[in-house]
Amino acid sequence: MKYNIPFSPPDITDVEIEEVTEALKSGWITTGPRTKLLEKTIADYCKVSKCVCFNSATAAMELTLRLLGVRQGDEVITSAYTYTASASVGLHVGATIKLCDIKDGYEMDYDKLEEMITENTKVIIPVDIAGVVCDYKRIFEIVEKKKRLFHGQTDLQEAFGRIVVMADAAHSFGGERDGIKSGNLADFTAFSFHAVKNLTTAEGGAVVWRDIIGVDNDKLYQDYMLLSLHGQSKDALSKTQLGAWEYDIISPSYKCNMTDITAAMGLAQMKRYDDILKRRIEIIELYNKYLSDAPVEILSHQGENFKSSCHLYMIRLTGKDEAYRNDMMIKLAENGIAANVHYKPLPMHTAYKYLGFEIKNFPVSYETYQNEITLPLHTLLKDDEIKYITDTLKMLLEKKQEVLSRR
Repeated sequence: MKYNIPFSPPDITDVEIEEVTEALKSGWITTGPRTKLLEKTIADYCKVSKCVCFNSATAAMELTLRLLGVRQGDEVITSAYTYTASASVGLHVGATIKLCDIKDGYEMDYDKLEEMITENTKVIIPVDIAGVVCDYKRIFEIVEKKKRLFHGQTDLQEAFGRIVVMADAAHSFGGERDGIKSGNLADFTAFSFHAVKNLTTAEGGAVVWRDIIGVDNDKLYQDYMLLSLHGQSKDALSKTQLGAWEYDIISPSYKCNMTDITAAMGLAQMKRYDDILKRRIEIIELYNKYLSDAPVEILSHQGENFKSSCHLYMIRLTGKDEAYRNDMMIKLAENGIAANVHYKPLPMHTAYKYLGFEIKNFPVSYETYQNEITLPLHTLLKDDEIKYITDTLKMLLEKKQEVLSRR
């Protein structure tokens, strides 16, 4: 039987369609009651006080840096092995980006991270790749050790009195470590609800944060609102109150709010999210079973003290190089399997080369990238499709090994 298996189509049911239809019929389609309800639902899920929804996780991260007052002369450290958004947000606010190589899977090399911190370091952005939550306990130990170097430049920075940890949790909504959910592990956590994510609003994102001593959560929420809505003192919902038309522009800010249409989709997905995670776990268990005898290294999604959100199924072709991996990607596609690569390290991209980064300085990132393949992982996958994917992969690996052996 010939299969045609997409990489990551959205899982949209009648629940989402009905919620979006109700939003369209309500007469309120921009930021409004459904967006506010989604914010509360996410905050409750993560067990934090507040959540703000935006049009992307990128906006969530950039506005957080702006609220913190990160600027030219400051340093932001993130992983070399990630998507550009983890680093570009620091560049958008004028900061210097420092990239850290990886180690032990796909997390930053924490020993190298410690060495990279200077008196100019204001924010660290760990990346929860594939939904596996980083070791935030270790990161905060490093931050505390380097506390003497820190000099706050804004009231919010002074409230922390140390480097701020902002999680790029684009993949890890629903993941946890030490029994604590993603969203309640870092100082600030940015989630993505892009079309390919576990929980989608088509486009969208959110930021949540842990309570900060001496900081009013309601004021911080309002500061995010100002930044995301042109610096306008009232959002559209507030202005609908009789006689409440007048507003002020507090600052010439940005436009990156979430709409009630997309929030409606998110509310529907939240109703289904436990089942979505359950199915993703089942898929990973099947993959692991079928690939147990294959010459591949498999990213672990569960351990003694962590549970992944099971966002990506990442494998490495043991001992193989980039050319071998690329050929395997083509052959998978020829067999109807849409695979992907996560990620091409940032120093390999033109924009980061122009900034002076060279991949030779990130050997583990390159070694990991050159033979990594991400197999389809989504809740529309059927069990027989998973078997087909793994059988095809093993067959292709065997054939290629036979060819190499004859040379």
